[in-house]
Amino acid sequence: MVAAVILALFYALSVYNSLAKKRVDIDEAWSGIDVQLKRRADLVPNLVETIKGYASHEKGVFENVTKARAALLSAQNPKQAEEADNMLTGALKSLFAVAEAYPQLKASENFGSLQGELSDIESKIAYSRQFYNANVRDFNTLVVTVPSNLVAALFGFAKRDFFEAAESEKAAVKIAF
Repeated sequence: MVAAVILALFYALSVYNSLAKKRVDIDEAWSGIDVQLKRRADLVPNLVETIKGYASHEKGVFENVTKARAALLSAQNPKQAEEADNMLTGALKSLFAVAEAYPQLKASENFGSLQGELSDIESKIAYSRQFYNANVRDFNTLVVTVPSNLVAALFGFAKRDFFEAAESEKAAVKIAF
């Protein structure tokens, strides 16, 4: 009887440690996303200034980008960051749509360099999201499956939210020639 209790305690301790480790893994993965989002936000003013030189009359687009960037930098948790990131992604699409109308801008070496850097950051954000979501999946699996869910409930471990794409990003891309 005592051996069974000791075995159950060791099992509960093992599950607790697994849950705690996964929670730390999620926090680490989130910091990776956060770093890349901040890198992108830091790049945005350079993009705006470069485009302003060619399209100074597009004030509304620049204001939307600035607001979205500010929202991203002030986000306090993954959910707020996800919403702000989606807002910034939409604002950047508008910004690049404006840039398309200016062939001299598209040919600019500075603009091309900034576009390349943004593309690199976007790839890193995508990888960071994937890594974060994999950690959330593993953690949530432990939280909801038997018997680890008993230990999770006992110690207050709750499911975490995935970092998801905005509905507009999920739509099929339309290509016209």
